[in-house]
Amino acid sequence: MNAIETHHLSHCYGAVQALRDVTLSIPQGELFGVIGADGAGKSTLFRILTTLLIPDEGRVTLNGLDAVRDYRAIRRIVGYMPGRFSLYGDLTVEENLQFFASVFGTSLSQNRRLIEDIYVQIEPFRRRRAAQLSGGMKQKLALCCALIHAPSVLILDEPTTGVDPVSRREFWQILQRLRQQGITIVASTPYMDEARRCDRIAFLREGVILYTDTPQGIVDHFGEPLYAITADPMHALLDAVRCFPGVLRCYAFGESHHFTLAADRIDALRTHLEAQGYHHLQLQPIQPTIEDCYLKLSQS
Repeated sequence: MNAIETHHLSHCYGAVQALRDVTLSIPQGELFGVIGADGAGKSTLFRILTTLLIPDEGRVTLNGLDAVRDYRAIRRIVGYMPGRFSLYGDLTVEENLQFFASVFGTSLSQNRRLIEDIYVQIEPFRRRRAAQLSGGMKQKLALCCALIHAPSVLILDEPTTGVDPVSRREFWQILQRLRQQGITIVASTPYMDEARRCDRIAFLREGVILYTDTPQGIVDHFGEPLYAITADPMHALLDAVRCFPGVLRCYAFGESHHFTLAADRIDALRTHLEAQGYHHLQLQPIQPTIEDCYLKLSQS
């Protein structure tokens, strides 16, 4: 049985279509990533999965429970971290944990084993108010509160946004350990290096699922020659490459520009750019990243 299933899910906010015909199947114990720009529908999807919103159309089940009919039962098996820090800033670390444990009829002492490897990192600050924690510590506290009732499904809405790189890496190491315990995890992230840590990824744009596959499967699906180029001046190079006949797409990517072009046209492009006065030209074939794949799908 799949842990999560959505069937032809749609939801609107007035005239704005937030989700359109979203169908997903997520097996138990999978770490599933959702990638999309702001406004793509990620938070709406997660709020429906956690029974905080009722879909306009379609059906959702978690562990075989209907998200509308069985919402009370689902709330006992789901842990949720929303995009914004939503704990009580004027309560201490320990008080927040005790409060969320009491909501589910348990206690920190009963379920400490569930969060032990996370809690030991924040325990030195247990008497500090949550609002005074660093970004990384806030996220670890929020994760502890989401896990305190031993959920079988964990929903995380961009859990590491604004957190330093070291804390981001530690957070995803924690998620991998939770996955090994059989917890199904669904997480959205704006960071493509985090997306590579997922078992599978779904690309979401304007409420529509563009593509779903493993990280390697997505890269293998790219299907076009991809190149990186640098030259002086860089600011004009982008338009020059875009205007060259045969270039399908070209976009800024870090310190270079990435573009797609048939291999037999590369020498002609090089000659064309050198004739236009571009200096220190460096052009080489590269392997696509997940971000390249997302940009291709988004622009198609």
